[in-house]
Amino acid sequence: SDMAELCVRSVLVTGANRGIGLGLIQHFLRMPTPPQWVFAGCRAPQRAQELRNLASKHSNLVIVPLEVADPASIKAAAVSVGERLAGSGLNLLINNAGISKINSIDTETLEDMTQVYTTNTVGPLLLGQSFLPLLKKAAQESPGSGLSCSKAAIINMSSSAGSIKDVYVWELAHVISYRCSKAALNMLSKCQSLAYREHGILCVAFHPGWVQTDMGGSGSYKPPLTVDASVGGMLKVLSSLSEKETGTFLDWEGKVVPW
Repeated sequence: SDMAELCVRSVLVTGANRGIGLGLIQHFLRMPTPPQWVFAGCRAPQRAQELRNLASKHSNLVIVPLEVADPASIKAAAVSVGERLAGSGLNLLINNAGISKINSIDTETLEDMTQVYTTNTVGPLLLGQSFLPLLKKAAQESPGSGLSCSKAAIINMSSSAGSIKDVYVWELAHVISYRCSKAALNMLSKCQSLAYREHGILCVAFHPGWVQTDMGGSGSYKPPLTVDASVGGMLKVLSSLSEKETGTFLDWEGKVVPW
């Protein structure tokens, strides 16, 4: 198995009810040695039918109510995850929840810019703050001085749509607020990598590829990548990351994406 090296006891995925988030949950549950705890954060657990079906079959899957735009919800989630972990740490925080508003530069508004930035950039900042004690604990439990995803890591789901050099698929979608929020998330990832390195926590920003999801599909154009291919690729890359990669921006194949 490609994912044999990724050996995590506990993982939290935000925005886990559909798309890439749900794909990540499914892959973690299918691992030869699955995590002891897979925490699936989502805004409306009562409506997350696929997650609920999975939870009925997998006792290690815990659905956590989590609205990443609400600081109180983030704090409550950290408390409930901490209680489940019962003294051990959280190895992997995957900040996957994100939103997009289909606006051009002429139609972009204060409200949409603010809402998208709050979810896509401020959310991952606050999640890092609230889950830092659990991530630090996981790093302390893992021997050795190196960094790895099996030890403790924050993975921020970014997009090369936020690459200032690439400005990926501009001709198909301007999505100004989304692009700005992801460019800012990239800077946050770099800042987290510098601030949390001393605690033994690896931080990277990921471009999952342009994936066939509810959010990714725009009109008549079909994105090139399935959720399964993207998630499988990302987990393979995660298993190989070390301190050399902390603070970098990588894609689902492990290639460096330009800032």
